[in-house]
Amino acid sequence: MTQPPANVVPVCYRHPNRETYVRCTRCDRPICPDCMNEASVGFQCPDCVRDGARTQRPARTAFGGSQAGAAGTVTITLIVINVLVFIIGIISSGRNAADGLGGGGLGGLLSGSTPLHDWGAEVPYFTARGSGIRLPGNSVADGHWYQLFTSIFLHYGLLHLAMNMWALWVLGRPLEAALGRLRFLALYLLCGLGGSVLVFLLSAPNVASAGASGAIFGMFSALIVILRKLRLSVASVLPVLIFNLVVTFSFSGYISWQAHVGGLITGAIVAAGFAYAPAKQRTAAQVATVAGTLVLLAVVFAVGLSQVPAVGTA
Repeated sequence: MTQPPANVVPVCYRHPNRETYVRCTRCDRPICPDCMNEASVGFQCPDCVRDGARTQRPARTAFGGSQAGAAGTVTITLIVINVLVFIIGIISSGRNAADGLGGGGLGGLLSGSTPLHDWGAEVPYFTARGSGIRLPGNSVADGHWYQLFTSIFLHYGLLHLAMNMWALWVLGRPLEAALGRLRFLALYLLCGLGGSVLVFLLSAPNVASAGASGAIFGMFSALIVILRKLRLSVASVLPVLIFNLVVTFSFSGYISWQAHVGGLITGAIVAAGFAYAPAKQRTAAQVATVAGTLVLLAVVFAVGLSQVPAVGTA
């Protein structure tokens, strides 16, 4: 690089009207105070800082996730989606009442019984009361498989929504920070689907179920696996999980224990695959965990579907 004459005062390469005797330690160009970026030795100019950032590998968590997960973006987005779906359900309930079809916005707010639930809540299949003969209808067994997914985002009333969203807020942020955004989202959705599949297998026909609790219980078991992998105490999580399981089975007539247990098992499987993946093939092993869990859920669902009686039979 050609040096200026000794009697010429150097000026900042980005601000020619500013004199300076400080130079970038990487490119040796003169930089003014506004252009100085503190480095381990001396200062660097903005261009060298950008070049260095492009060549640096982004920081990763212990489980291979991006540090961006610490912001809790996916957790917040999931809460917003659940709340918006709840509001849409209330609106649909109000329109239903305006059309003279029964129901109403207030009823939907308290009980969650809305046209949106009639469409998206999970019903294994329908039977005639007393006879047990299967009837056609808007159920999973009748080809409405989307209910396995849509039911995860529906809630029966404001209290049901508030309790699940509070749990998602408390459990989701540390898990998202540890796993990163994509891994956490995969965990959440798989746990919800795991709960839905067990509901289809073990719940009584004609009974509609909905809620994020399968995913919530999956996050409980996942957090325990993650904490154990990091050799941290689970004393703050385990008693809460046990309490919720006791409540689940104590009120099994009102709470879908199948969704809770299905999510719990799925969360443990997925989290174990994420946490104990070999470091050298970590991403590949974690992708295989997601794919393998999906295949397992599909196989279990297919087995359950094969056991459903044909329409017109018991």
